[in-house]
Amino acid sequence: MTWIATISYDEARGALRKLYDRIKGPGNNIDNIMLAHSLRPHSMQGHMALYKSVLHHPGNALPKSYLETIGVYVSMLNRCQYCVDHHVAGLSRLLSDDVRVAEIRHALLDGNPAAAFAGKELAGLEYAQRLTVGAAAVSAQEIEALRAAGFDDGDILEINQVTAYFAYANRTVLGLGIESHGDIIGLSPGDPKDSNNWSHQ
Repeated sequence: MTWIATISYDEARGALRKLYDRIKGPGNNIDNIMLAHSLRPHSMQGHMALYKSVLHHPGNALPKSYLETIGVYVSMLNRCQYCVDHHVAGLSRLLSDDVRVAEIRHALLDGNPAAAFAGKELAGLEYAQRLTVGAAAVSAQEIEALRAAGFDDGDILEINQVTAYFAYANRTVLGLGIESHGDIIGLSPGDPKDSNNWSHQ
């Protein structure tokens, strides 16, 4: 599952067990990316707080399916198959349209989001791509281009934070050898109207 030691749900005690109970899915399943934090539960807590806030918070204005798409694209660019698999499944659940999901996946995998997106959505994905592969070269002009495409500054912040979060998640996975074996693919934190609900459904 990972190159470092982890503590399973059944072995967990105290604060770790309480945290697992907060994030667990069906059958007490804990995603491997979260298990990887088990030797330092405080970093798991931080990871979950960031993930829920950035991708699954009721205060977000952009559609969750679009934010998931950004996450898939960033994960593809970073060659993180674990996150691609999880978040393509999440996107599929949100869209309930297998044809559209396949179109999106192929376009992003080919590095050609214009094959599936246009207008402001395409502009956001192009910004995510530049931030992922060449962050130091991003300039104020690119923020102006996002405004011109129709995003307000709050929307731009959401795109930036999802892109940045997935850079973190991808490097957690790739740097610790986290695999999806044993995971239930595509679960996400519960009730989007409750920012404190971290249970995976």
